[in-house]
Amino acid sequence: MNNGETMLIAYDGSDRADRALEYAARLLRPTDVEILTAWEPSARQAARAVSRTGLHQSTVSPDSVEDDPAYEEALAICRQGIAKAETLGLRGHAHLVESVTTIQSAIVDAAQELDIDVIVTGTRALTGFRSLWNNSTAEYIVRNAGLPVFIVPPENDDEDDAAESDS
Repeated sequence: MNNGETMLIAYDGSDRADRALEYAARLLRPTDVEILTAWEPSARQAARAVSRTGLHQSTVSPDSVEDDPAYEEALAICRQGIAKAETLGLRGHAHLVESVTTIQSAIVDAAQELDIDVIVTGTRALTGFRSLWNNSTAEYIVRNAGLPVFIVPPENDDEDDAAESDS
């Protein structure tokens, strides 16, 4: 990549995100990267979870974004992404984006707002029956961003299966 191009790394702190960052650094050779961590406020997460059960949800939200545990977690994850980028010899710029609808749309909206040239993301690479029941962030980005997308699959499916069964 030449120095005029801008690369956005969708970073969620997972091994898949680290792997995507490593491959982008090695194969695309950027000098600067925009590390984006999308997050959803705790109150919205709780409301979404409760709405699936049909139970009544009282809305309690922190006084400020900084008081929200989800914000604090996202900030730590984004900082982890910057540190990872620096270990790879890259200059990382941090971006926290609050998801209003979905994480996927927050990534696409941020890429357009930041005038990104390429989006980098990892994927779970689900196939067959399992892929029918899981929304793919990478697929959504490819279909909606209108930008080149560099997708890095996991090392092998066995690792993800083990990680999912541990959760």
